[in-house]
Amino acid sequence: MWKRLISMCFVFGLAATAPPVLAQSRCDVHDRIAARLDQTFGEVPIGRGLQSPQRMFEIWHSARTGSWTILLVRPDGMACIMAAGTAWVEARRATPKPDPDR
Repeated sequence: MWKRLISMCFVFGLAATAPPVLAQSRCDVHDRIAARLDQTFGEVPIGRGLQSPQRMFEIWHSARTGSWTILLVRPDGMACIMAAGTAWVEARRATPKPDPDR
């Protein structure tokens, strides 16, 4: 029983320290992240929206490479990379069919 308890404490202790390490590597001043996305991946912002007064999300994309990044931007100018990937496909809005009764 003690061995299991000590193991659980060790695992949860490591889990508790992981987020700050990830946050440091994935968060920075918005202007620095924006410059890196532009210079390294050729990405530009294609949209943004507010989730709340304290949270804005931006979507960055490169038409040349298909790479994309989603940033969480805070009012203090800090930004965090929430997700990134490749093979972005632009969604096409369906054109409504004409109503035959009109």
